[in-house]
Amino acid sequence: MAFNGTWKIDRSENYDKFMEVMGVNVMKRKLGAHDNLKMTIQQDGNKITVKESSNFRTIDIEFTLGVNFEYSLADGTELTGSWNMEGNKLVGTFTRKDNGKALTAYREIVGDELVQTYVYEGTEAKRFFKR
Repeated sequence: MAFNGTWKIDRSENYDKFMEVMGVNVMKRKLGAHDNLKMTIQQDGNKITVKESSNFRTIDIEFTLGVNFEYSLADGTELTGSWNMEGNKLVGTFTRKDNGKALTAYREIVGDELVQTYVYEGTEAKRFFKR
């Protein structure tokens, strides 16, 4: 699949504002803006494994498309939800456990980049990764 491989963060758009709306404090936002995130994605049918490594943590995430699972963001925010394929996009629909609000994430390949888009409370941020 096109998502398979190792992707390193290249740049972000509106990420600080997104983290602010998510309730991340200013110190964690400053750190998060320079997290040096690297993702290794491997898909085998409907099963996807993602290894995320950054300045703050390394975590392995395994999920099956369309099946709910629990996940914690780097700032500790706990979510439950699932990823699904919609055309050539991975679409993640998650609910925050602390306040019940929705967080949507999209992963798609645009040119030679993986573009990850987050939407929360009407605020959108994008992170661009290169192989």
